[in-house]
Amino acid sequence: MRKSLTNNKVVRNASWIIACKIIQAVLGLLISMITARYLGPSNYGLISYAASIVEFVVPIMLLGLYSTLVQEIIEGKDSEGTILGTATAMSFVSSVFCVIGVFIFTFFVNAGEKETISVVMLYSLLLIFQSLELVQCWFQAKYLAKYSSIMMLTAYVVVSGYKIILLITGKDVRWFALSNALDHFVIAAGLYLLYRRLGSDPYKFSLETAGRLFSNSKYYIISGLMVTVFSQTDRVMLKLMRGDAETGYYSAAAASAVLTRFVFAAIIDSARPLILEGKKTSREMFEKNMIRLYSIILYGSFLQSIGMALFADLIIRILYGADYMPAVPALRIVVWYCTFSYIGSVRNIWLLSNNKQRYLWMINLAGALANVLLNLLLIPGYGIIGASTASLITQFFTNVIVGFIFKPIRGNNRLMVRALHPRCVLEILKKAR
Repeated sequence: MRKSLTNNKVVRNASWIIACKIIQAVLGLLISMITARYLGPSNYGLISYAASIVEFVVPIMLLGLYSTLVQEIIEGKDSEGTILGTATAMSFVSSVFCVIGVFIFTFFVNAGEKETISVVMLYSLLLIFQSLELVQCWFQAKYLAKYSSIMMLTAYVVVSGYKIILLITGKDVRWFALSNALDHFVIAAGLYLLYRRLGSDPYKFSLETAGRLFSNSKYYIISGLMVTVFSQTDRVMLKLMRGDAETGYYSAAAASAVLTRFVFAAIIDSARPLILEGKKTSREMFEKNMIRLYSIILYGSFLQSIGMALFADLIIRILYGADYMPAVPALRIVVWYCTFSYIGSVRNIWLLSNNKQRYLWMINLAGALANVLLNLLLIPGYGIIGASTASLITQFFTNVIVGFIFKPIRGNNRLMVRALHPRCVLEILKKAR
């Protein structure tokens, strides 16, 4: 039986994720607005700098497992506990080394900046708990997003309450850095307890399974590092070249640009298992589902970018206040890179389905080199406008242009081009009614 991207299972799965994420986004937006105003551009920039440093090691901590684990669970239905237990153990050990690496890096790069070092270290503790969240791949593979979404929303409500207490009691920036680790701790614990109740196979560790998982996911480690380079280098370089305040303005613009990211992430995550399963039975349906997914993401993100570019002034004023108005020009530029970053996420499904993930490191290395060079050229003279422009050019180059240059992945770009035809959108809308 052929499975379409528009079938009820995928729609329900995505609907649960989106519904819970909307509530989470509204709550998070309110907390973020108050926190950013309370901390001010400099301290907000410091938190953003810590987040960027930690983000650099996330691909190493995850060992590329998040990109392959859904497929592993689909194909290994009789050994789910071994797959999850082994993957979690691998990621946990990696996270410990990553926290140590973050401390060493910050100790030397920010030598003498005691507040910066302490904020980065407290923020980095989230790596330990984030490594335990791989179990959410099981919920994706089983179309059980209802349970994982509710649990993640519950965790977010708990941590939001904690942040409100911090605001009321007037705590300093270090406490806000620590709150992110608490968020991931509650999520990890809740998801594991849910799996114990809904899953039938307890966690186990297997050295043989570890070898196989690493063999399949290793290409995503370097790829993830390169993606992090061209998504986080701008904040790190702004902090080092222009100071905390400009980092805060840029972070406000970037955060505003991805306010609806959860919608696109939910659609992609819900479509991934169906596309991977469909590839086994029908090449025609696989390509049709890829085109539909591309069409939804492309047209949806284009509309979002147009709206945010037009109302950037109002968005920044409402969300962050008058102190953050220098972020407006950056938002009008940086919002457009979201479209191209979402395209990259869809492309990764195609690469995995066609066993071409080995090309990811080359694609993202090209993007990382381009981003570092562009930031070096543009940030000194243009500040956050230069960083925004560098990010936009990098995402377009990496996720669109490179696909036409590298012959092995041109098939994906042909599907992406076909998805631009208005007929695709009309067909999706017709089926959704």
